[in-house]
Amino acid sequence: MTSPRTTLSLVDTDPAELAVDAIVIGVHSQTTEQESGSPAGALLLASGAESIAAAFDGKLTETLALLGATGGPGEVIKLATLGTVTAPVVAAVGLGPEPSGAAPAPETLRRAAGAAVRALAGAARVALALPLPDDADAPAALRAVSEGALLGGYRFAGYKTKPQPARRTPVAEVLVAVPDAADATAQAEVTRAQAVAGAVRTSRDWVNTAPNELRPPSFADAVATAAREAGLGVEVLDEAALAAGGYGGILAVGQGSEAPPRLVKLTYTPEGGGNGKRVALVGKGITFDTGGISIKPAQGMWEMKSDMAGAAAVGAAMLAVAALKPSVAVTGYLPMAENMPSGTSYRPGDVITMYSGKRVEVLNTDAEGRMILADAIARACEDGADYLFETSTLTGGQVIALGKKIAGVMGTPELCERVRAAGDATGEPAWPMPLPDDVRKGMDSDVADISQVNAAMDRAGHMLQGGVFLREFVTDEVAWAHIDIAGPGYHSGEATGYWTKGGTGVPVRTLLHLVDDVAANG
Repeated sequence: MTSPRTTLSLVDTDPAELAVDAIVIGVHSQTTEQESGSPAGALLLASGAESIAAAFDGKLTETLALLGATGGPGEVIKLATLGTVTAPVVAAVGLGPEPSGAAPAPETLRRAAGAAVRALAGAARVALALPLPDDADAPAALRAVSEGALLGGYRFAGYKTKPQPARRTPVAEVLVAVPDAADATAQAEVTRAQAVAGAVRTSRDWVNTAPNELRPPSFADAVATAAREAGLGVEVLDEAALAAGGYGGILAVGQGSEAPPRLVKLTYTPEGGGNGKRVALVGKGITFDTGGISIKPAQGMWEMKSDMAGAAAVGAAMLAVAALKPSVAVTGYLPMAENMPSGTSYRPGDVITMYSGKRVEVLNTDAEGRMILADAIARACEDGADYLFETSTLTGGQVIALGKKIAGVMGTPELCERVRAAGDATGEPAWPMPLPDDVRKGMDSDVADISQVNAAMDRAGHMLQGGVFLREFVTDEVAWAHIDIAGPGYHSGEATGYWTKGGTGVPVRTLLHLVDDVAANG
């Protein structure tokens, strides 16, 4: 199911003269008295809104304040223009305190653009006159505004049978005001933002799809179809091929469902071979997780349709890779299964022979993600990779430790630091976590090479247990990072910034930033 798409283009017309349904400007909150004598608490217009302010004879901030505007981050206040400018509505979006001697941070702009476009649902055409620096930071700022606008305009198509009110229709077209709309660098940033945001929206669509409509075979078909259309190489292993290949972990998790498991491999090969490096992306694709025999509590289980957010992110990121054409080889691996309780489910106490040949003692069937990921990781290492990035909604321990917006990262220290830097750059924060030896020691098994969890620690260090287990299946020569997105992969609260309720698309933008980093720096 595909959500409506918002289009975006650049304009260099005076914002006061744009023929649009609404014009968006930025306002700052003022925390201290300014040299001009304006008191603390007053609003400050951000750059880009000068012609709009002039049309209001200098009374724009005063009027916005009367309407309750504070300039707080993400706050949107709408004002009827009554003919003072061409657009019938001015929407002032809060940017927080004015930065000292600098433009707002890219993430501030990204969230502001998203909040404004989302608040203007029902308008067909919206222009953004937000502050963009005129120095080396300009491309990053324009990229942030463009991504925020396109993602803030996202709305899942859904399953409602009654037509929705026009006021809830996402904005169809966004114009971003810039000094020179024909500038090649600016145009390149918009092209990239469209590819990246399109991938994030695709990831969100897959995550938001009802689980009865996106079981492993249909999910694999959807990814494969999109990938072929994008020009990627596609290989899909069905249950027979998985059995023949010895993918014991994927088969064990999937055997409890009538919808059989899959492993999808997507391949991008750059022209001329690129820089010679090889990147592997691996994503967990549990299309629904009941916990299996170790069944989960009923409360909140409906959100387990998002347990394939890692695979959705990897599949969508590969579509963007195909469009952006980086100078590095990239391969995506998407193991897919449905974890269900039945007479054929795998059990606590089972010993599973994995694709790598290692044998795993199962202690908890709700630790299923690491089982399918281990097989995919082993296959990725066997195929050849210099860098391996794996992402998954793996553990509730990530949410306990870092909350719902910061991913946990484990693996090769240098690569974990690159993930953290990529998260900072894209607004998808991640924090490196350790892989302690005592956690691994507690996973020694009396009957197999390793147990699936550390029974002695139970829920303690649960996020770390997942990383320690996955490390066992990464070959020594491969630098790797495990990105646990159990919290940030799905947003169950009210819409905020460029996040809407449901799938977030995290960490699509981080993965694409990492691919660019490897392409540029090895």
